[in-house]
Amino acid sequence: MMRHRAILFLLTSAFLLSCRIAPVNAFQVDVAPRKISPGDAFIIKVTGAEISQAPSASFIRKQFYFSSCGEGCFISIGAAELKTKPGVYTVRIKAGKKKKKLKIVVRRVTFPTLKLTLPEDKVFLSQEDLMRAKNEDKRLKSTCGIVSDRLWEGSFILPLENNISTVFGTKRIINRKMISRHRGVDIKGQEGEEVRASNRGRVVLAEETFFGGNTIILDHGQGIYTIYMHLSKFAVKPEDVVSKGSVVGFVGSSGRASGPHLHFGVKVMNINTNPASFAGLAL
Repeated sequence: MMRHRAILFLLTSAFLLSCRIAPVNAFQVDVAPRKISPGDAFIIKVTGAEISQAPSASFIRKQFYFSSCGEGCFISIGAAELKTKPGVYTVRIKAGKKKKKLKIVVRRVTFPTLKLTLPEDKVFLSQEDLMRAKNEDKRLKSTCGIVSDRLWEGSFILPLENNISTVFGTKRIINRKMISRHRGVDIKGQEGEEVRASNRGRVVLAEETFFGGNTIILDHGQGIYTIYMHLSKFAVKPEDVVSKGSVVGFVGSSGRASGPHLHFGVKVMNINTNPASFAGLAL
């Protein structure tokens, strides 16, 4: 009897020891947060991956890209479209021959409604202005559709430490006729106040646009871009590589703006992403 107990004790100890050791190098995939709102960002992290080539991940038919975060560790940032319906969705990850599926919940959210009254010429565009705006929009989407190597380092920051006046996703009804959705955040600011880079990145655009006025776009790699609009002037030029927190421009009211503020946008694989959610990721 004692002998059987001794054998059982040894087997149990060996099993418990293996349970403690195995997870250290075991293949593991985590998604955080698991519950998001439409437009929110999330992190996909792979550890214990015995591969040299980066994994791949997809979410609602969008492909997201990984970069290294250490030995056997890879990280990606995903996002849900603003138009995503509430429900449970699958994140699919492939690392070499290993595959993993994780669930993510998109919550039902009621976004605020903002009613605005503006001069008619600021709402309904001439044929010439409409053509210019469409061409610029097409160009910006093309620019933000390029996937380059990672430049970002650590968590992203908001470019101004001021209150947000208009949140992401706000439904704007203009002159009781035109409806639009706010695909960034408006941050309060004084004329000439410094606007800082949300993270390390390369300047891919620094020019005047129809809606955004003086606009800067930074490419952070992995299909991640940040956008800074309505600036009074620039502090950088195209192809500059800027560090997180460095001054890229100054608050203004250029373009279609009713007063000084910063419109700040984030795109992940050309998905308009909630900047507040994005800056909240612990990278």
